Amino acid sequence: MTVHTTVHEERTRTLEDRRPLIGVSTYLTRARWGVAWDLPAALLPAAYARYVQEAGGLAVLLPPDEDPASAAAVVRRLDGLVLAGGEDLDPALYGQEPHARAGAPVPERDRWELALLGAALEQGVPVLGICRGMQLMNVHTGGTLCQHLPDAVGHDAHNPVAGSFTDHAVKTVPGTLTGHLVPGSLDVATHHHQCVDRLGAGLVATAHAEDGTVEALEYADGRFALGVQWHPEARDDLRLAEALVRAATGTAGPSGG
Repeated sequence: MTVHTTVHEERTRTLEDRRPLIGVSTYLTRARWGVAWDLPAALLPAAYARYVQEAGGLAVLLPPDEDPASAAAVVRRLDGLVLAGGEDLDPALYGQEPHARAGAPVPERDRWELALLGAALEQGVPVLGICRGMQLMNVHTGGTLCQHLPDAVGHDAHNPVAGSFTDHAVKTVPGTLTGHLVPGSLDVATHHHQCVDRLGAGLVATAHAEDGTVEALEYADGRFALGVQWHPEARDDLRLAEALVRAATGTAGPSGG
């Protein structure tokens, strides 16, 4: 009787829990915790997982794999993908030498996330790129980055204090997926010193800061794959994550409605 009840309860939970599984990429870095641990670690700020969970998804972390070829198998088990923020991409990926202010690249993470993105696009899995994630989407399609944004805009308002988010205004482009999901002007959390320079093939810019910086992009073919330069997980606005969850469950078309 106990076994029967357990199986029944498990089946009930399976039927009731239709939340999509959303993978979130992670950092690969050295970290310290506890009394004396100081080791290489795959880690992610907790805000990313909460962002997915509060939007109705199940969050699973995707640490870099030594074999990027396994990305296709990983993505087949996902309903959606979030490419998280983090370190500067290796400028060699877009044919440039590193700027003096560029951070040290993490090749293992670059290779893994490019493979995850490629697999998600091939398999039709919805994608949301955040900060570094948006930049990676641009580089994946042959675009380039401005390696130190203050050189281009003449100020450091996008990243005035290292380790702390700052708010600034962005305006989305009407008639785009981004403009549909977060229409008009909005204040967003920012923390970046690099940005999109030349757009990659098949991408369109869908939001800008007041200084002209590209703040969002998406694919011109209408698929649910968009990137934002800001950090929505750092604020209360769940609209982008909720749209990702809807797309991952198949309850919304490309417009997100």
